[in-house]
Amino acid sequence: MFWLFPFGRDRVPSRRIPSRVTMPPPTTPKRLDQKLARIRAGQATRRDFIIADAKDADMAFGATAPGLRTGGESVPGGRLPGWKTRADSLQQIREIVAQDVVDIMLLSASNLERLAVQEGRFRESAVTAAARANDSSDIWLVRGGAYRGAPSLPFRSASIEHIQYGRQRSDGAETVSGADLGLYSVTFNNDAVADHRTLEAFAAFRREAEEKRFRYFLEVFAPNLPAAVARPDLPGFLCDSIVRLLAGIAEAGRPLFLKVPYLGPRFMTELTSYDPGVVVGVMGGAAGTTMDAFLLLHEAQAHGAWAALLGRKINQAESPLRFIAYLRRIADGEIAPAEAVRAYHGELARLGVKPQRDLSADLQVTERWDCDD
Repeated sequence: MFWLFPFGRDRVPSRRIPSRVTMPPPTTPKRLDQKLARIRAGQATRRDFIIADAKDADMAFGATAPGLRTGGESVPGGRLPGWKTRADSLQQIREIVAQDVVDIMLLSASNLERLAVQEGRFRESAVTAAARANDSSDIWLVRGGAYRGAPSLPFRSASIEHIQYGRQRSDGAETVSGADLGLYSVTFNNDAVADHRTLEAFAAFRREAEEKRFRYFLEVFAPNLPAAVARPDLPGFLCDSIVRLLAGIAEAGRPLFLKVPYLGPRFMTELTSYDPGVVVGVMGGAAGTTMDAFLLLHEAQAHGAWAALLGRKINQAESPLRFIAYLRRIADGEIAPAEAVRAYHGELARLGVKPQRDLSADLQVTERWDCDD
């Protein structure tokens, strides 16, 4: 069940939020910082809605992360259709950064090193580079794996200094060549022992991040164990867990913004209205239909979200660049979700790209987000 309301908050209430320590300014000002400044100052309009592409799935899915080739794609070197490669993924990231529409490009530490440290792709770009700062066991989604059958275990493959510089260093005097922003994720499973372990690891990360002047945004997953919380109780459990967690963190150690699942209008409204100083973003989840993606952004925005991070939905689109362009138009209020789906299919037809689904199927809503129905 979907509750659709017009977007009625072109401006948000003014509030004072202390300034936070940042790294030396990049060559080109970053849209993310400009948008967050306006949001915090109560001067934001819907054009300040933040869109991120999450290309960190190699830290979850491994070799299948780039997705499947389609029969209509050109296959470099005459290879048969199959899984795309790291080279394919890197090239798509380069193209999206050059498009200059998304505000954040989230990467694994290794791909960040290639594109930011070695190639300098973000130095003259308004797009902010970020890296996944931890990879707990609930995102180990390798083929044949069974890791999600147990409560999430905290773990970090990447070090903060590798994200910042591409190598370990101790003085911190060098200008950041990688990224000064990371995504840290936590998963609460309603299990005191497991959740305590998760929070201890998060506290250690926060201390290190503050010492090394490293910014982060916080991803809070729903429990990875299906029976951990009854579905009707999940919105309240997640909202209370987030507020309880943030209550113990001083401003200097807080995340720039949150990334949470969309659990319906009541959850999003409750979370965003409790403390307007906390910027909330929504995660994309599975690929779904084009309507699933477009409507998710529209609904989350309508109920208080200021960001959307849509990794698989962008990655598995027939034309990621055009898909992103329509996400931006929806966020800016230029086009409604259903109209955007039709327009997107029209562009695919003009390009001679075969859609994964016919228009009628792609207009269907296949993901159930609302825990209140």
